[in-house]
Amino acid sequence: MIYAISNKLPYAQLKNAAGKLVMPSLESVTAAAASAKFDAKTDFRVSITNAPGAESYPISSFTWLLVRPDTKDPVKAKALKTFLDWMITDEAQKMAGELQYAPLPKPLVALVADRLKTLKAGGKPIS
Repeated sequence: MIYAISNKLPYAQLKNAAGKLVMPSLESVTAAAASAKFDAKTDFRVSITNAPGAESYPISSFTWLLVRPDTKDPVKAKALKTFLDWMITDEAQKMAGELQYAPLPKPLVALVADRLKTLKAGGKPIS
């Protein structure tokens, strides 16, 4: 949506899986993301296209990061983990909204936080 707004392109309501016409918005994308089913062992690859829910925008998606679970360089590993830890803070999630990215649902933030605790540098946990 930010691309369309920035370039003054038209955008439209779309009919979602619940049969409701929904405008693209941060709230409708977050609603679609909230429908994603994850568990503690997930690799986070899910689709939220045509997600269930009356408020879900039907052509929503996550932005992905591919992160090595064990980085050889401890300095780079620590810097990456520090950045990723910050990305899921309330401050960063608020900033995401200000930049027209839909904030992550709280349950997903908790799963990501747990996964970040497993990152390693040279086989050792990152402190």
